[in-house]
Amino acid sequence: MTFQTADLCDTHDKAVRVVEPMFNSYGGKSVFCGPITTLKLFEDNTLVRSTLEGPGEGRVLVVDGGGSMRCAMVGDQLGVLAVKNGWAGIVVYGCIRDSKAMGEMDVGVFALGTNPRKSVKKGVGDTDIPVTFGGVTFTPGEYLYADEDGVIVSENALT
Repeated sequence: MTFQTADLCDTHDKAVRVVEPMFNSYGGKSVFCGPITTLKLFEDNTLVRSTLEGPGEGRVLVVDGGGSMRCAMVGDQLGVLAVKNGWAGIVVYGCIRDSKAMGEMDVGVFALGTNPRKSVKKGVGDTDIPVTFGGVTFTPGEYLYADEDGVIVSENALT
């Protein structure tokens, strides 16, 4: 699938919501899209692992980590799960780690930054609820498009 977020914004101006520019691209794919699945958690990536262990079916996992820069929510082991199980991408409102290895994986990964520290493992968080950051609400089942120009969200598939 080929698209550019800028072109989608031009063509579907009233149908898209543009996330504030805040993300860096760390995955082997810099362009990805798919239906949204969400997690809301803070410095605990237990639910990230269990979600990525399930079938991705071309979806994008949006992780609202509260913008924490104190630990990573996704690393290379979870990246391997994402690729193996067919996830199109992961967007983390927080940090990732193992960025060099992530850059070699066939999955899109956007995050605020990197941190080598792992998260705690308490299993606390919410799954498939609307989450808001970057001036946009991400609702499960809506569509996310990401490329070198940024991230946009739409209620329906645009491509």
